[in-house]
Amino acid sequence: MLKKILIANRGEIACRVMKTAKRLGLKTVAVYSDADANALHVKQADEAYHIGPAPSKDSYLVADKILQVAKLSGADCVHPGYGFLSENDQFANACEQAGIAFIGPLASSIEAMGSKTRAKEIMAQANVPLVPGYYGQKQDSDFLASEAEKIGFPVLIKAAFGGGGKGMRVVRESKEFLALLDGAKREALAGFGNDLVLLERYVDTPRHVEVQVFADSHGNCVYLGDRDCSLQRRHQKVIEEAPAPGLSDALRKEMGEAAVRCAQAINYRGAGTVEFLLCGDEFFFMEMNTRLQVEHPVTEMVTGLDLVEWQIRVANNLPLPLTQADINLTGHSFEARIYAEDPRENFMPFSGELTHLSFPQESEGVRIDTGVQSGAEISSFYDPMIAKLIVHGPDRQTALLKLHHALEEVHLAGVKSNVAFLHYLAGHPTFMAGAPDTHFIDSQTQTLTQQPIPEAQLQLLALAAFIKHAQPKTNNTAWQSTLGFRLNQVAKVIVPFVDAPIHATLNAHTINVTQNDATIELSATLDGTLLNAVIDGKKYTANVLVEEHAITVMYQAYAHSFELKSKHYISDHEHEAAPLAAPLNGTVVKHLQALNSPVSKGDAVVVIEAMKMEYTLNAPFDGTLTSYCFAEGSLVSHGDMLAIVEPLES
Repeated sequence: MLKKILIANRGEIACRVMKTAKRLGLKTVAVYSDADANALHVKQADEAYHIGPAPSKDSYLVADKILQVAKLSGADCVHPGYGFLSENDQFANACEQAGIAFIGPLASSIEAMGSKTRAKEIMAQANVPLVPGYYGQKQDSDFLASEAEKIGFPVLIKAAFGGGGKGMRVVRESKEFLALLDGAKREALAGFGNDLVLLERYVDTPRHVEVQVFADSHGNCVYLGDRDCSLQRRHQKVIEEAPAPGLSDALRKEMGEAAVRCAQAINYRGAGTVEFLLCGDEFFFMEMNTRLQVEHPVTEMVTGLDLVEWQIRVANNLPLPLTQADINLTGHSFEARIYAEDPRENFMPFSGELTHLSFPQESEGVRIDTGVQSGAEISSFYDPMIAKLIVHGPDRQTALLKLHHALEEVHLAGVKSNVAFLHYLAGHPTFMAGAPDTHFIDSQTQTLTQQPIPEAQLQLLALAAFIKHAQPKTNNTAWQSTLGFRLNQVAKVIVPFVDAPIHATLNAHTINVTQNDATIELSATLDGTLLNAVIDGKKYTANVLVEEHAITVMYQAYAHSFELKSKHYISDHEHEAAPLAAPLNGTVVKHLQALNSPVSKGDAVVVIEAMKMEYTLNAPFDGTLTSYCFAEGSLVSHGDMLAIVEPLES
């Protein structure tokens, strides 16, 4: 029996695996890079070993370093989590060769599904329906362009060895094909070490439905229900649910049995997910993920099973504990992925310190999977996920309402996040009525990213927090107040908001404020970060974080920071209107224009890579590209100017 497990991953999935491993009595071993020295998964492990610099290519993706730690620590098994080495057949084989159990499928199964082109061939033989496309090895650009013409636009370019939306481009017109192909190949090579791509007909309004399969080494294979993962942005899932709504019993059974055939066709072992495009009552095979999925908790919630426990059981060469007839689904479950990103800026990833983080109380129907805590750093080197919020209810409507309310109890500051976006999405009438197609977020982005609460209202809460934070905690210590006081007079305070300072008058129990030519009376109490305020007779409860340079108000899933002037304040807004400034920390990938060449407004000038994705920066106006500020391959920080375009008139 396995006794000591090394988790070859980081963040929430490393913590998730450790939780089950510890419950089963296994000792746990963590690995970490320079950026993760103080990470939560390192703190929770029984042992932890440093494996290199922050970039994953120098640490978490180096199989030899992982195996060295396994041998040094005496670990007899390795759980790869998801991402990184989880679908690397060479790593799986190296573990087996070293006598270390790989908690995942056989290397041959990973290899079979690792190439989407070969996977399509195998699925065709297994009589699983496929989307029309080109899945061959010939990669000449002109040849691929001709194949795209045969398929018919729109066409989807997809990295053959990729996932998570990386190395993927939608081409709607033939004139765009070569440029988008170049970007997809470059991103695939950077993310997966292989730039092989396939082409498929792009289905405009499909749903994304996947089936969880599980197999052992004794010939048993079952499916554990289905999940709908249609709510996506940038081809990455944000809310998943189980079971998928609106499917007939016959269709569920047909998809489940097709998924089992997929697994059996490659002699599968362990946890796997078969992903389908669902168009009405027709479904088409997309790919099989030979690992545990990010969204596995929703399946756990409706089945009552621990999938990591099953993985360890299979790795111990034990048979599956249940047959297909024994598997029952109860209720409905949702998972919301909480990311450090800015939905109002095309979901741009965000890095920085989490100065405050709190979640709703966990219960039988509310679960939090996270790998960070207050004070943690969201690094630009890795995926910007903060946590997964999972809920369960007796039916879809109840579960969705529970998700909506639970998101209001997620409070975070220090980085921008998608919590308000998720909250708005969970309450959207279209989603409440059933799962929409995969393009729903793209088509509704402007509506879904609107500010739900008036800024003036949030500013009053920030003002109350500022005053209460500065006031003495007892009535006998006026000398400790940073607001000052006047004998026999009301106190007058200026709250130094950067955009527009506000004057307030403090009476014995109330605060009077003039805002937008209206006089407003408010009172408040502040206990730590919990603010209770009454504004013109209406009560508000919010979480607030008061810092030297800013006040962050967290109210009904929405967070807004109000910048404060201090004696050290210097405006740093000069980069906000600079389209050629780095939008986040990253690496310069490619210069797209020749120096001293003319460029038109909107022309692509430079590409940077950050958090596993590419971002293209465009010329802000017609002019001449006079210089690049950083060479290709250079690391850049948020706000760094990457190139200079001189306007024509100068």
